[in-house]
Amino acid sequence: MALILTRRLGALRNLSQKKTIQPYCSSVTAGRQHINGVQLYYEKTGIGKHAVLLIPGALGSTLTDFGPQLKSLNKEMFTIVGFDPRGYGRSRPPERDFPLNFFERDAKDAVDLMKALGFSRFSLLGWSDGGITGLVLAARNPELIHKMVVWGSNAYVSQQDLSIYHAISDVSKWSARMRKPMEDMYGAEVFPKIWKAWVDGISQFTHRPEGSICMELLPHICCPSLIIHGEKDPMVPSFHPQYLLKHIKGSRLHVNPEGKHNLHLRFATKFNKMVEDFLDE
Repeated sequence: MALILTRRLGALRNLSQKKTIQPYCSSVTAGRQHINGVQLYYEKTGIGKHAVLLIPGALGSTLTDFGPQLKSLNKEMFTIVGFDPRGYGRSRPPERDFPLNFFERDAKDAVDLMKALGFSRFSLLGWSDGGITGLVLAARNPELIHKMVVWGSNAYVSQQDLSIYHAISDVSKWSARMRKPMEDMYGAEVFPKIWKAWVDGISQFTHRPEGSICMELLPHICCPSLIIHGEKDPMVPSFHPQYLLKHIKGSRLHVNPEGKHNLHLRFATKFNKMVEDFLDE
């Protein structure tokens, strides 16, 4: 049974234990649900009939990745669920590992969490690795997905991608501002280890034919799909969203000329409006 913690009008009332979990705003319900052998942390807000799942990026969480979406997406239109994948954020333990099927595993966890929370059909928003998880999820479970939005995501790993990953593998070379959110979440000693494990985990796909992560699954995606790309994204070359556009039936692509990898945070108001309009069509 989920551990449910609710804050009403700034007063956090702990319903089942003394540990405090700080959700984003007065209308957020936060808790943990036992899914596939782990306790997954989630946050839920809104009262709309249209359920929307937010899937964070590498090492990401509701806290680090989706603050503006949990706060500002239309609560009357949507019920919004964010979660920390196993081994990330507040879904620890277990320690995060990266077997070759880690995207498939995260997709199954996400589906089973939504089912446990009572949602039989939902839309999804996936950023970066979360977008890859979203692609797998939508392909494997077409009957469950209403609509999909992905950005900063790729269906395969090229040699150019591999060079990018290796260039950022040493977090000691990052700026203090870039490291801070992850060091706050994982600690200054643990964060570099998990990040290095992620670099090794994503790099292993280069040993698959064409570097495929989920290329073969894209033709099975049948939900309306919006692909968003930041033209200045240093992590994801522009050929990746073009590949998704070509291989996901009926998908559309929006390019933000000033957007980088975190365009949903940097341009949150415009991003949220675009997503709301797409989901409400």
